Amino acid sequence: MTPTPPRSSRRQRALVPVLVSTCMLVAVVSSLGAPLIPAISIEDHVSPSGAQWSLTVTLLVGAVTTPAMGRLGDGPRRRQAILLGLTGVGAGSLLAALPLGFGWLIAGRALQGVGMGLVPLAIATARDALPAERARSSVAVLSLTTSVGVGLGYPLTGLLAQVLGLYAAFWFAAAAAAAAWAAAFMVLPPPPQRPAHRMDVLGMLLLTVGMGGMLLALSQAELWGWSSARLLVLAGVSLVVLAWWVVHESRTSHPLVNVRLIRDRTVLVADLTTMVGGVGMYLLMSSVTRFVQTPRSAGYGFGGSVLVTGLALVPFSAASLAAGRLARALTRRMPLAGLLPLGGLVSLAAMLCFTFLRGSLFGVFVAMALAGLGVGLNFAATPGLIVTAVPVHETGSAMSFNQVAKYIGYSTGSALAAAVLQAYTAPGGSLPSDAGFSAIGALGCGVGAVTALASLPLIRSRHCGARDGLTAGLPRQQAWRAHGTSPLPRAADTSPTRGSGT
Repeated sequence: MTPTPPRSSRRQRALVPVLVSTCMLVAVVSSLGAPLIPAISIEDHVSPSGAQWSLTVTLLVGAVTTPAMGRLGDGPRRRQAILLGLTGVGAGSLLAALPLGFGWLIAGRALQGVGMGLVPLAIATARDALPAERARSSVAVLSLTTSVGVGLGYPLTGLLAQVLGLYAAFWFAAAAAAAAWAAAFMVLPPPPQRPAHRMDVLGMLLLTVGMGGMLLALSQAELWGWSSARLLVLAGVSLVVLAWWVVHESRTSHPLVNVRLIRDRTVLVADLTTMVGGVGMYLLMSSVTRFVQTPRSAGYGFGGSVLVTGLALVPFSAASLAAGRLARALTRRMPLAGLLPLGGLVSLAAMLCFTFLRGSLFGVFVAMALAGLGVGLNFAATPGLIVTAVPVHETGSAMSFNQVAKYIGYSTGSALAAAVLQAYTAPGGSLPSDAGFSAIGALGCGVGAVTALASLPLIRSRHCGARDGLTAGLPRQQAWRAHGTSPLPRAADTSPTRGSGT
């Protein structure tokens, strides 16, 4: 008779599927608003640029709450933080599902953004709870769920909206969040015992005000005028607040985000390429959803339904998934850092394809596939680069900052796409001219080029010389754990509490 496996063994086997499902849910929920933007604009009688906030606000809240969630994840309250994040997703989904008006929809989408901080918590959980070999592969899979899930969210939204109505996708998200909460409650292990510290509330407020002000200025620039006094004042105040946030985070004993980690060249370049790549990703996605649904009477577009729009983005998800396997094969012949400029060049090719071949659905499919491949290579490389460059006790904080950079890029790309298309919309009109999409294509080409160029200096970095880059960081991390040392010569490392997680 075969002995029954112990309960702890069954829970550990179920941990990775539960973590992957949770991260996939977060990615799907984050993308729910994009294909619905034209429908929301008509249903709630708001401009397309205003309806774009149903996507942007989720990404903005994700950028703000992710570091707070990451800090909780570095301490003894990680399990509670994950359950709290899933509760926010469920509550926001219910609020967005109810036909209460545009304001309540935005509030619900903002609550859903709380869940976007779950990705670094899932990565930290996998690192702490799994054996070394399993942890490596699990972290690589979890790092790709954002791009894969976004691609799955679009066709899912389209199918539900076309068959069951505008709000059906949000009802689905509420049910999925409830199921994920129950699974996480049963499977999540207790975190390692680490000291708890006071949450950096001031840092969270400064980041919220600074980022929110910058995105509002970007989204309203065309309406207010690029040289209007209130736009310049809002942008200037927001920059001052963000600068204050950086100074505050570098001086406080227990920061929301340990910005001192960015002094390491590997971490800096990884975060920069993640942010810039995120801008390009949402520039393209926001544009494609608008372009495909534009009626042919406008002189361009395909007049596609929400479902067709979602299906047009499936190649992005498939290519993102394939990028994980491709990354592992490539790093047997090149440093892990080499994936970053390669991903930037592929993203540049995607934007070129959208610029010149968007006249056919096939051209859109190819552009999205190339975009998924480029983004996938970037997102597959950055977690491994960061893990090799930071001490073990800062993994959660460093990964959460990378997520912040990603979500800042996402929200900026979303707001920027709306601003550019609004600039090419005639006064009193509802549809931009085709030249607006060409402008976005040119802007996206610049973003891809910047991503590639910014990462070139990292290839010769001392952190990135290993051939099997996706697994190179583990021996170094094991050595740090054994000897209690850190690769970063920071004063914070000499203190038992300074710079540690909450």
